[in-house]
Amino acid sequence: MKNVAKILSGAAALCLGMGLVLPVSAAQLGGDARAAIPHDVQQLIVIDYRAMQNSPAAMQLKNRIMPPELKSLERALQVSGMNDNHDVDELAFASFRPKGSTGEMTRIIGLAQGQFSLDDIMANFKKKKIKPVVVRDNRIYPMGGSGMQVVFLNPTTMVFGQSDSLKQALDARDGVQTNFLTNNTMTDMMASVQDEPLWSILDQKGTQTMMRSLMGQASQMGDFETIQKRILSSYYTMDFQNGVKFNLDVVTPDTFTAATMASLLNAAALYKKMSGTDIEKQAIDGTKIDSSSGKLIVTYSSSDQQFATLLQSSLFQSVVH
Repeated sequence: MKNVAKILSGAAALCLGMGLVLPVSAAQLGGDARAAIPHDVQQLIVIDYRAMQNSPAAMQLKNRIMPPELKSLERALQVSGMNDNHDVDELAFASFRPKGSTGEMTRIIGLAQGQFSLDDIMANFKKKKIKPVVVRDNRIYPMGGSGMQVVFLNPTTMVFGQSDSLKQALDARDGVQTNFLTNNTMTDMMASVQDEPLWSILDQKGTQTMMRSLMGQASQMGDFETIQKRILSSYYTMDFQNGVKFNLDVVTPDTFTAATMASLLNAAALYKKMSGTDIEKQAIDGTKIDSSSGKLIVTYSSSDQQFATLLQSSLFQSVVH
């Protein structure tokens, strides 16, 4: 991907937009899905896809701000020969660094869980005379004309993406390379958030990218350049009962680092508030930035109506674009 920051913020914005009308549920990944994610995950986002599809407001927002890379994955899902509205329960996107890569290069895969009518799907492939590419015990099928490919790991789990990304996922699942299950830092974070309807976990690089976006122009300050190198990881969740609630925890090695990050982010918020509109000022007032036990903690809450108005503001657009 050329612009990881845009993907991360755009996916987060999609998640925020879902907070308008969604019911409470949980988005959990099964063992096969987890095993198909390569070890070096930069960010994992998991959402209750059925709830999203039932929300017209969330779908409209998603179509407006979702980054092209994620749109292409979802579009591929929609033309794959199954009814994504009814078959898919959970949808996940994983951004990871390919095995043997150096520098900033990342790839992305999609994972879907649900009750898939494999007999009907395979019959559709056969009818269209589509033959799979076989990799070990895996059968890789094209997803319509999207350029994406898909593998059904079992009747309830599928993994899809570009050819190179998909093969890395299969290598991870089949033990050719290490997978997400051996990444203790990320799996430990997942255990604390996976009961939420929407959640995301980020490694050090993903968290640094996210924090730079949140800080805006304040990220050019010398203190931030020094302190951001000490950021370890982060995770966030969304709660959709009685308005919109967003909770972000950024893990650092000590209380000093967390407190410094909180001070810098509070300063950035104050700077933004000075030039913001009334709704933006209200949003900043609804955001609490603090630190505790070596963590930077950011919480945000608003009514559905307040959040809907915020989505149209320049402040929101500056975060997601």
